[in-house]
Amino acid sequence: MIRRLCLAAGVFLSLMAPASAETFPNKLVRVVVPYPAGGAVDIIVRALTERLRAKWGTIIVENKGGAGTQIGTRYVGDAEPDGHIMLATGMETFSISPFINPKLSYDPAAFVPVVAIGYSDQLLMVPSSSPFKSVADLLAVAKKEPGALRYGTVGLGGSSHINMVLFETLAGVKMTPVHYRGGAPLVTDLLGGHIPMAFLSVQLGHGGMQAGQLRALAFATKKRSPRFPDIPTVEESGVKGFEAVSWYGIFVPAGTPKPVIDKINADVQEVFASAEFREKVVEPRMLGQIEGSADRFAEFVKAESAKWKKLVRDADLKVE
Repeated sequence: MIRRLCLAAGVFLSLMAPASAETFPNKLVRVVVPYPAGGAVDIIVRALTERLRAKWGTIIVENKGGAGTQIGTRYVGDAEPDGHIMLATGMETFSISPFINPKLSYDPAAFVPVVAIGYSDQLLMVPSSSPFKSVADLLAVAKKEPGALRYGTVGLGGSSHINMVLFETLAGVKMTPVHYRGGAPLVTDLLGGHIPMAFLSVQLGHGGMQAGQLRALAFATKKRSPRFPDIPTVEESGVKGFEAVSWYGIFVPAGTPKPVIDKINADVQEVFASAEFREKVVEPRMLGQIEGSADRFAEFVKAESAKWKKLVRDADLKVE
């Protein structure tokens, strides 16, 4: 009798998983962005959810910034694993912070990667009024006055922070970080000349460049951007081996049914593949794409984590 009950339960559960995907979503969908409104992830997610409403019905985006994405991440980690609450975050949450911060308030293993929502090239930027006209100008001052120069980040342990730490390490200089609670407040202070420099995603920095308020000293990519052929790379500018991009993705609590994960992945990729979304969102924001299944994205995250883990340990980086 016990054996029959166990077999019956197994059949029941196997039948339930596909059905849950067929009926998803059956209530309000909430996408948590662990940054303040106005940053790169927030902008992409709001454009994405606007298109997903036709498939999913009511969707809301909730900004829960702070503590280097820990507040929003922990909130999602405590949610029911049914796909109706998901986390849209940047690479630092799962590929940097676990190795740089020994006191995380969330368990990275309690989440499952679902789908990538793109990547952004990074620019080393200064206000247009800055005396720095090149990376060489900046490095000359940084080497002469260790710790005197300040730089802004989108958060302690975030991608813009570790990108600058990598820059310092490879260039042999030391500067002082000023941590903001997201990209929008950082850009505001950079535009106002209140902070002298920062690594920004091309999405966040482009508007200031167009308005003549920000100047890009260098791209953090391996090769020059075809869109901005006159802007050199950081490596060209004298910091050998430097390369940095920021990627973003959607994650859900572990235990979310695999069919639901696959459905979210497929629906999101369908939006990104549409000509309308590419024309109005992807191309104007110069957003790179990382395509593939949830399993493929999980492998990508795993590889990124291994890469940054090695860098963090080799450079002995810590967030105290």
